[in-house]
Amino acid sequence: MHRCTGAQHVEPAQTDNMTNMPTASAPSFALTEDQVQLRDWVHDFAATVVRPAAADWDEREETPWPILQQAAKIGLYSFEFLHTSFGDETGLTMPLVNEELFWGDAGIGLSVFGTHLASAAIFANGSPEQMLEWIPRCFGTPDEIRLGAFAITEPDAGSDVGSLRTRARRDGDDWLINGTKCFITNGGIADVHVVVATVDPDLGHGGHATFVIDKGTRGLSQGAKHKKLGIRASHTAEVVLENVRVPMEHLLGGHDKLESRMARAAERLKRNSAIDTGDEKGHSGALRTLELSRPTVGAQAIGIARAAYEYALEYATTRTQFGHPIITNQAISFLLADMATEIEAARMLCWHAAWMGRNEQQFDKAQGSMAKLKAGEVANWVTDQAISICGGWGYVRDLPVQRWHRDAKIYTLFEGTREMQRRVIARAISNGASELQ
Repeated sequence: MHRCTGAQHVEPAQTDNMTNMPTASAPSFALTEDQVQLRDWVHDFAATVVRPAAADWDEREETPWPILQQAAKIGLYSFEFLHTSFGDETGLTMPLVNEELFWGDAGIGLSVFGTHLASAAIFANGSPEQMLEWIPRCFGTPDEIRLGAFAITEPDAGSDVGSLRTRARRDGDDWLINGTKCFITNGGIADVHVVVATVDPDLGHGGHATFVIDKGTRGLSQGAKHKKLGIRASHTAEVVLENVRVPMEHLLGGHDKLESRMARAAERLKRNSAIDTGDEKGHSGALRTLELSRPTVGAQAIGIARAAYEYALEYATTRTQFGHPIITNQAISFLLADMATEIEAARMLCWHAAWMGRNEQQFDKAQGSMAKLKAGEVANWVTDQAISICGGWGYVRDLPVQRWHRDAKIYTLFEGTREMQRRVIARAISNGASELQ
């Protein structure tokens, strides 16, 4: 079985030859004993609980509540597990566990870990008091499981997050929110919705605010449930907000922080307009949430790719044609070699970006986007090649490779499309090149 147990150590460069300036030391990616045990524990759950049920829940296109309950009982779905994972100073815990769980099945994996994005949004935007109150409420207890949802995407605002039409306006000591979100994981069924809305549309990202909304709040409802190509065990739906009234304390970060951020965004807009730089307007905590989550999302794609690679490798060693296993054909063996190489390369990008994010290193080359882009492309290519290796059998639904290929496609779309990732990377390296001149 293709497992990532090997250690890789990169000696830190002492100076940059071009500038003779010190450079940041590179991390060691040797896994600790605790990380190995954790990875193997999640892998065992994925192998014995998730994978045997994957095809059934894919067909049913329903939230796999029994598996969520099992994950909660063993502590995999819990606030405590999330807290421990984020406490890992190497930043590798979340990529490790996501790769293993999604090796089992991506749809079920998103059902188990979909709440994490809502939690990450609260962590990125909320005050310490709000974090302590709302993040545990996203998970509930093993006896009373709860879900979280992060609602940002809209029908006319996918890649262009600055064009959100969901509006929030002050009404005394409350906020009134109106709009429609789409493609929301756990949308409408979540106990806590973290909703990004526009307070001042002229400020673009800088005019956004993020709110937490309890299930059952008047005006909050589920719209259409989306029927998807892949990740079908994960609930994805519209979230409709019609005059949803939330108290001031549900504004993540508080009113003073929002006013300060909007004032800075207005000043930036004024400066940029004066010199006509063409820069985008401001930035938001929502974008930071997505940026920091991308290495973990990339690890999910790697889990899918690894599942397909391992299946294709086993198939190639047991499938006999013309008297020999097909892996003896150079075309097949070289293809498998390339698949293994691409998976390892993508994993290293994700691990390095995860370490950078955890240690508050600046993504100076958009390393988070690089990791997610590479992992998504690798997952799509590897699953496609796995189908080819399995031949006609790879195309029928009796074999899981077709499901992995359907699941992999979303990783070129959500959390930033492949085109937007390239745009982010291009902007980052262009800025870096300008600084060298």
